[in-house]
Amino acid sequence: MARILLAEDDNSLRGFLVRALVRAGHEVVDCENGDDAIVALDDGPYDLLLTDIVMPGADGIEVARVAAQRQPDVRIMFITGFAAVALSAAQASPQAKVLSKPVHLRDLVGEVERMIAA
Repeated sequence: MARILLAEDDNSLRGFLVRALVRAGHEVVDCENGDDAIVALDDGPYDLLLTDIVMPGADGIEVARVAAQRQPDVRIMFITGFAAVALSAAQASPQAKVLSKPVHLRDLVGEVERMIAA
């Protein structure tokens, strides 16, 4: 079981992701924007940060930067619907995994499992 910090501004998608990850046996702390996710980092440690990139307040890249500073061992996975943003995320955090929306929940849970096992 992993402890996951999820930052996603789309309420419906966030709910689906939380349910899928909890069903897979993980503990999930979810936030609706990047600013809340940065605050939630204080409740860590987390095994994985799963974050949208384009969000109100701090974007996912900023959240990942702060997470990496505070918790150097945290794994980072970005999800985004914007190809150009995905490219900049990969450059900003080369060790991170970037998934493009729409993403099937089964595929996302599988990627989470692989990242945690690595």
